[in-house]
Amino acid sequence: MKIAYLISQYPKVSHSFIRREIAALEAEGIQVVRYAIRSCAAELVDEADKRELEKTRFILEAGVINLLVNLILVAITRPIRFLATLWLTMKIGWGQDRGLLIHLAYLAEACVLLGWVKASAISHIHAHFAFNPTTVAMLCHELGGPTYSFTVHGPEEIDRAIILSLAEKIKRATFVAAISSYCKSQLYRWCDRAYWSKIHVVHCGLDELFLKHQLTPIPDNSQLVCVGRLNEQKGQLILLEAASQLAREGLEFKLTFVGDGDFRPQVEHAIAELELENQVEITGWVTNSQVSQYILNSRAMVLASFAEGLPVVMMEALALGRPVIGTYIAGIPELIEHESCGWLVSAGSVEDLASTMRTVLRLPVNELEHMSQQGREKIIQQHNISVEAKKLIALFRESKSKTSSQIVNLDNRLLKEVHPSTIQ
Repeated sequence: MKIAYLISQYPKVSHSFIRREIAALEAEGIQVVRYAIRSCAAELVDEADKRELEKTRFILEAGVINLLVNLILVAITRPIRFLATLWLTMKIGWGQDRGLLIHLAYLAEACVLLGWVKASAISHIHAHFAFNPTTVAMLCHELGGPTYSFTVHGPEEIDRAIILSLAEKIKRATFVAAISSYCKSQLYRWCDRAYWSKIHVVHCGLDELFLKHQLTPIPDNSQLVCVGRLNEQKGQLILLEAASQLAREGLEFKLTFVGDGDFRPQVEHAIAELELENQVEITGWVTNSQVSQYILNSRAMVLASFAEGLPVVMMEALALGRPVIGTYIAGIPELIEHESCGWLVSAGSVEDLASTMRTVLRLPVNELEHMSQQGREKIIQQHNISVEAKKLIALFRESKSKTSSQIVNLDNRLLKEVHPSTIQ
């Protein structure tokens, strides 16, 4: 079976989970062709991502002229399909925040993709995130391309369900993967009940690099780590306010932000304003192995997010044997059990966060290690990428089987209409 993966930007620093998923599919004998809308090669630091870059084809690198040429060719060679897809494009683009012009650009991208998947004999397209990749995959299918499915992560996709025409995308897809039960329930909100059976939980997962990692003792230090893109919804400013409380109390600690992003100037300003220069540092983008080392050098990881799907970095920390502080939002409570493998605090509460950080810094190491063992066992049971990849493969094959059956039924019906006596 030969499928295509379509992502807005791939490879990407924050998309190592997609790379693991593709590798797990290929280990099971599935051929995966990588497509992305655009490249973000300049920010890549990990060698594994750089290798993926060489395997990925980027639609926008075709150039404006080729986009227009492909649009015209498809319009001429597939006029009925093109008009139907143009109508769909206008339906989902009219009056939306990105506007009709952007959606017409998606249509041109879908025409380029159509030529690529036909030339490569792709039988199915799977997109990650319900944004433009899924839009392009849906339009490509409407033009006569292969079936498509997509993975929803949240929270932006759920928050913008109407703008993204999420119900339309679910309706036309063969299946939809949700990364958590919470995400699945939210998709139920935005589509007709007739399509609920299309939605399946397929977790993001970890590979053997994490699952077979030899547990190391938690260091008896005062180091905490926060890993992720510097972004307003990640709650980093709340985390700094909580850290400021601990600093004013005279509690010794070191907090490291591992990551980067457009929100970095605001984070740096808050560090200076709260006089936390001696307690807080920002590393910028680092390799995956460096991320793991920062986690291992800490006694716990903390994420104070206001909005999340189900952070893969939390899984990584638990697999490496470090407990996690998270918030009571989205799919996080499905991963973190309060005072079992970590702690859950109210999102946006400086007081709750500071209190929990204080507890973690004072807790004996042997108690932290007991919690870390429970967290690791949960990851092994629920977030093994090999197991999750097999779920995807079953869904790919099921969708292919259904499509083949539909084609046969259509052919028989057409044949019966032309030669009624040939079909009994």
